[in-house]
Amino acid sequence: MENSFHQPVDAAQVPRFAGLSTFMRLPAVPSAKGLDIALVGIPWDGGTTNRAGARHGPREIRNQSSLMRRVHHVSGTEPFSIANIADVGDVSVNPINLLDGLKRIEDGIAAIVADGALPLAAGGDHLTTLPVLRAVARKRPVGMIHFDAHSDTNDRYFGDNPYTHGTPFRRAIEEGLLDPKRIVQIGIRGSIYEPGEHDWATAQGVRIIYMEEFVRRGVASVMQEARDLVGNSPTYVTFDIDCIDPSMAPGTGTPEIGGFTTREAQELVRFLDGLNFVGADVVEVAPPFDVGGMTALVGATMMFELLCVMARSLADRRAQG
Repeated sequence: MENSFHQPVDAAQVPRFAGLSTFMRLPAVPSAKGLDIALVGIPWDGGTTNRAGARHGPREIRNQSSLMRRVHHVSGTEPFSIANIADVGDVSVNPINLLDGLKRIEDGIAAIVADGALPLAAGGDHLTTLPVLRAVARKRPVGMIHFDAHSDTNDRYFGDNPYTHGTPFRRAIEEGLLDPKRIVQIGIRGSIYEPGEHDWATAQGVRIIYMEEFVRRGVASVMQEARDLVGNSPTYVTFDIDCIDPSMAPGTGTPEIGGFTTREAQELVRFLDGLNFVGADVVEVAPPFDVGGMTALVGATMMFELLCVMARSLADRRAQG
């Protein structure tokens, strides 16, 4: 398909280990003007409560994303031929001021939205999703499909601190950014602080699918429920890399054993085809804890999987007028 869309550097002309490191080897552009999907980094982990390092995630995901090729081998999707996509760089961050950091992230994503593009972000810890939601959900609350080991709906930490990577979705519900009855969390597992830790979320209407339920039901059944729950309304997708078992993705801040295989994770995302996306992210890749770049490779691959379903959804909606 011939068009004027941005294209990745051809690996037959410039080897993958050479040239500028950008997401998927796409051009680096100064803004999202004219783009359908903007690939953006959020190198910030100011909400991390234990193992910091996700601030380095975007750089290493860019590096590993040089391994992504042009065509999805299952769906046949050629995302760079059906949508205009480029790397818009990193949003401005403040590593020593949490509130200013959140505002800078919100402003950076809001500029992408104002230019008419969908953001596909690489974090950063999971608190980065809160300012992204503040940008994409300014006009109305949105639904969310959330892949994670943790619900991230806690309230306070270290006294009265409301902002950590364990609180973003409680804050987002309270701020009216998310419709809790159109939130589904998939893969939740691991020890918790107290027996009723998830009670607040379920009382709001959040659907929590624990890993044990996922294992009983399988990918297709769980994702059909998720699709039915969010419907055709605007929906955000957030993918925390710790939903994957640490044997396959060790480089993350809060690893939990018993997670998805990488193959299951790919299949889960493929069921998002046709979703009414307002944006998506892959978060919590922490290179200081990685082994051989394998977690960053998983992050890059999941970004490519998300990119393919986002591009197809945009192309289908464009064709339908």
